[in-house]
Amino acid sequence: MCSSISSYTMKILVLLFILIGLTNSRIYSASIFGYPGSFNVLDYGAAADGITDDSQALLNTWNDACSSSAGSPQVIIPPNMIFLLSPVTLTGPCNSVNIYFVISGSLVSPSSPSVWTGQDSSQWLAFRNVSGLVVDGSGTIDGQGKGWWDQSCRYHPEMEGCTRLAPTALKFILCSQSSISNMYFANSAQTHILIERCNGFNVNNVMIQSPGNSPNTDGIHIQSSQNVAITNSKISSGDDCISIGDYSSNIQIYNIQCGPGHGISIGSLGKGGHSAQVENIHVNTVFFYGTTNGARIKTWQVGRGYVRDVTFENLQFNSVKNPIIIDQNYCDVRGACKEMGTGVKISNVVYQNIYGTSSTDIAINLNCSMSVPCTDITMQLIQLTPATPGRQVKAYCRNANGQEYGIEPGPCLSGV
Repeated sequence: MCSSISSYTMKILVLLFILIGLTNSRIYSASIFGYPGSFNVLDYGAAADGITDDSQALLNTWNDACSSSAGSPQVIIPPNMIFLLSPVTLTGPCNSVNIYFVISGSLVSPSSPSVWTGQDSSQWLAFRNVSGLVVDGSGTIDGQGKGWWDQSCRYHPEMEGCTRLAPTALKFILCSQSSISNMYFANSAQTHILIERCNGFNVNNVMIQSPGNSPNTDGIHIQSSQNVAITNSKISSGDDCISIGDYSSNIQIYNIQCGPGHGISIGSLGKGGHSAQVENIHVNTVFFYGTTNGARIKTWQVGRGYVRDVTFENLQFNSVKNPIIIDQNYCDVRGACKEMGTGVKISNVVYQNIYGTSSTDIAINLNCSMSVPCTDITMQLIQLTPATPGRQVKAYCRNANGQEYGIEPGPCLSGV
């Protein structure tokens, strides 16, 4: 009997070792789990060696998952593997209410810009027209952007054929009730995450990292979208940590670490005389480290429309150049912007419970238009001190009307 039990136990152990080996090997297949709604890129021929282009395998995987009748299909990008992907767009609508895109491995962009020859150079990976999309996992999206940075017109304007438009790492276009969580982004050629024309989108617990001198590498840009939340994330970039573009509303930003980078920006808005419509923006609990800006609103002086109902609260600055800034007179020629009779109307903006240090002399800079002044500005409980001991900081407000309580440096606002 003991021999029989020992033999049975040995069979179980052998079976377990086989299953563990299969799970950790390249045969990391959805069939292991027996769930018909799982679609693994390895089952569609992905090489996962970081050398072979796996974009067609990913596209085929997505198409089957998207058209599946399963309740909540899952696209599986398995761990401990590198998937080289040329530019690819994953489109909907899909048959299911929700579709999961689980990234546990690494998605890597081609390092050479020449791969985009004849293609749309504004994007690398994109989801378009998908509802109920859930992107999750512990994986990495690596834009390998150095090749693009080295030929950027921003830093090399004299270079023949320099690049003005480089790929965004991951775009969400026309998506609704969707989210991305628990991902790591690195070194995008340009913006890391773009949320465009979406309604209902959550970003949670993502880390974005690119060098502070990498050109135009915004962390997250929101454009023409409503009901967006960005929470519990850490962003280091060469441009805005988070930027909010035209026709965006009901945006919640909470518990963000930002730096290096250009801060959290509304704008720029109104370029070329376009009309801006941005409202109901709430930025709460953000830590800025060595950024160019902190809480910024930037509008072109030729623009029209409005920015209204904005709250910046519970912000902390550590050696930030422009902790609080509104520039309503932005133009192409810095320092030579003539007063215009137009402007984007900025109103009902609240700054409260804001502390920290400024690395420049002007800690509060509200440069508003004479023709379209900033109105209903509230500033309360603000304490900004110089990052360098012994220096002084000051506030500069021009055509900015409202009320203030307990601010230092101050006073600043004009009463109405």
